[in-house]
Amino acid sequence: MPEHRELLPDPLPPEPLEVVARWLDEAWAARVQPNANSMVLATSRRDGRPSARVVLCKEIAPKPGYVVFYTNYLSSKGRQLQDNPRAAAVMHWDALHRQVRIEGEIVPAPASDSDAYFASRPWQSRVAAWASEQSEPIASRAALLEAVSGEAKRFGVPVPGSPGAPDSVRANIPRPLHWGGYRLWADAVELWVEGEARVHDRALWRRSLMPLPGGSFRPGTWSATRLQP
Repeated sequence: MPEHRELLPDPLPPEPLEVVARWLDEAWAARVQPNANSMVLATSRRDGRPSARVVLCKEIAPKPGYVVFYTNYLSSKGRQLQDNPRAAAVMHWDALHRQVRIEGEIVPAPASDSDAYFASRPWQSRVAAWASEQSEPIASRAALLEAVSGEAKRFGVPVPGSPGAPDSVRANIPRPLHWGGYRLWADAVELWVEGEARVHDRALWRRSLMPLPGGSFRPGTWSATRLQP
């Protein structure tokens, strides 16, 4: 296997999320892991206690500079983001010797974006989004499957996972209002590349974000600096 010798560009590029988007494309092309867009998302409760979980990054918009993920707004992470609308994310591609860290402000994605993405999901996932009160206790696995079955009946589709259920079903399953997207507007991005003899290459970009009406921001100019590994 050839020795890995990648370094970050010198001088550092002015737009770090353009690099992140390229790295993600290359991770998909390399087929080094099943979900190349997996992303650890860290949030915190009102009392400051942190929690983290893996979500899927569904979009990177280098300009103006945000990443998108989707979830249940009433889940534990949704409630935490309501209390403290800041988050941190990590994308790590071990086989490619690369890592990305992103920090920033969280705002809900436009409803039209959430509607469009929800409509693109498999019908089984759309049924499950209605059936699951994400993060809430439930008496048993059987009770969860009963809820899924009830929603399938309501929308006139087969029960997901049942014998003979087709992969594709034409059905009108609208997006529930408690489910949708978030935009993580980056005000800090760190890129990391594994270096020879563990002398890794790291760089950090920072910028300001000025809030605008309608849940958007006017971003400042990125400033970049190299970091010691």
